[in-house]
Amino acid sequence: MGVTSNDVKQRWNADHYTQVKVSVPKEIAAAFKAYCSAAGVSMASEIARFMSGQSGAHHSQKPSADPLTTRQQRRRTLNKVIDSLEAIMDAEQSYADNIPANLQNSSPHDAAEQTVSVLDEAISILSDAY
Repeated sequence: MGVTSNDVKQRWNADHYTQVKVSVPKEIAAAFKAYCSAAGVSMASEIARFMSGQSGAHHSQKPSADPLTTRQQRRRTLNKVIDSLEAIMDAEQSYADNIPANLQNSSPHDAAEQTVSVLDEAISILSDAY
């Protein structure tokens, strides 16, 4: 890309955008950057989305890219699903473990155990997908 092309882009950006400088604690910036990376979105687009929602001013943007376009994005999304299923499985196991002894053979206990078993199998299958 030549200098002329960069000059044109810089003029267009100067006419259509305003830079906003924000200072935040490093840990917040790092967490936000990690969130955006995992979500496959730019930090600028997320900040603009937030500002638009807070101010009521809406900028016509091109539709966001499909978050499942690349294999890496699909893998990240699948890992999030697996993490969610593991959290549900852990909660269900905790529920089953805390059922009083005299109700260990009850239908709620059996249902919780079956749920844990099914979730464990689903997690295993999804983990093998990639």
